[in-house]
Amino acid sequence: MRIAEKERNPRNPMLLGALLVASIVLVTVYYREGDGGLLHRMRAGTLEVAAPVAQTGSVLARPFEAVGDWFAGLAVSRREVERLKAQNEELKSRLADLEEARQENDRLRQLVAFVEERRLAQLGARVIGRPTSSWEGSIIIDRGTADGVQSGMPVLAPQGLVGQIETVAKHSSRVRLITDEQSGVAAMIQRTRALGVVRGSIDRTLTMEYVDKSKVPIIGDVVITSGLGGVYPKGIVVGDVIQVDARRADLFPRIVLRSRVPIDELEEVVILLGTIPAEPGGGVE
Repeated sequence: MRIAEKERNPRNPMLLGALLVASIVLVTVYYREGDGGLLHRMRAGTLEVAAPVAQTGSVLARPFEAVGDWFAGLAVSRREVERLKAQNEELKSRLADLEEARQENDRLRQLVAFVEERRLAQLGARVIGRPTSSWEGSIIIDRGTADGVQSGMPVLAPQGLVGQIETVAKHSSRVRLITDEQSGVAAMIQRTRALGVVRGSIDRTLTMEYVDKSKVPIIGDVVITSGLGGVYPKGIVVGDVIQVDARRADLFPRIVLRSRVPIDELEEVVILLGTIPAEPGGGVE
């Protein structure tokens, strides 16, 4: 049986001691000798030899450092771009909200000015349902019996007459448009004061009937409510004349109107509750 040899210690205590003593001696001599001493001259020579090598390594490493800095800056730039994008989207959203509020405020101001000028008691409402087809002649608003709305009340927009309340629920109402084929509005031509009746049709066309042929309107004439019949107050714009056909064989001329109210874009309306009573001193409640 072979006995394993004992591992040799790779470390030599005598060699380590000699190196330690030599280091101490060199350090002592280095600090005691002057700047012109042998060790100082050797150190200076070593630096002169190593300097070009170090400079060359620095020059070679500089492009790699620049690339590293570029990638680091790119990561920061991307984060900054993403942050700015998110901030921009938030600002755009706020701007859209402010613009929507401004437009709504302008529309409501026009409505209020319109009804106050005519001394009418009013109730604002929002449109919550529009016609789903070209022959449907009604819209839905968010006011009902809980708000004091009754069937037959007129409904206006800043551009003119919309229609009247047809059916009422507790919190909503159906408005029959003046363009509906079952609608009829007592009206007059503003320029000639000729009376007639404006009727709707299945295709939303407005026509004015029973106008005296001696007072035939011209294209561009404005038609307003006459106040006759007690349904609509006098002076509300119904529409503009866009076509006139006054044939001799016909008893009355055929007059076609266009409503100024953009039904498909309507968002707010006003329900007329009645005329505001005047105080003895002429004030308005």
